[in-house]
Amino acid sequence: MSTTQSERLRGLLEPLVSKRGLDLEEIDVTPAGKRRVLRVVVDADDGVQLDTCAELSRAFSEVLDESDAMGGAPYVLEVTSPGAARPLTEQRHYRRATGRLIKAQLTEAAGGGELTARITAVDDEGVDLEVPGVKGRKPTTRRLGFEEIAKARVEIEFNRKAADQPRRTSAAGDAEAAGNENEEA
Repeated sequence: MSTTQSERLRGLLEPLVSKRGLDLEEIDVTPAGKRRVLRVVVDADDGVQLDTCAELSRAFSEVLDESDAMGGAPYVLEVTSPGAARPLTEQRHYRRATGRLIKAQLTEAAGGGELTARITAVDDEGVDLEVPGVKGRKPTTRRLGFEEIAKARVEIEFNRKAADQPRRTSAAGDAEAAGNENEEA
């Protein structure tokens, strides 16, 4: 996708995303046979609901139909949230992963190698991590600046106990366990 098309699409779609309190993470146009696929990835601190993706899809369709940003060729519009394997590239990505286990590839300046640890806190300069203990040893803490991380991804944990789930704070300030969001009040 050309930079001009990307910038134009971002200019059209980002206000619709921001109006709903979401972040526009990615816009990607790829060929798919005689068509193209326009994939728009959105995210928020508390995740993105399927209904929100559907609302955005309808709003995007209206705006795109009124403009010539996609040209005359047919395309398929996909509105989605980031997948679990999405790389952590922005400070907000790390903040949203607080409490989660990550695997980070360290830069040479940070000693190189790979580190698997749980994010305990995030600020403007970097992340505080809890590194699991090995062979019965207690976990240790470590601080990494963003410039020390070459790349990082969230590690999927299938066997994590509910008591270990990260706690999220709602807009009202109420803390709730991430695994218990669908319980009745």
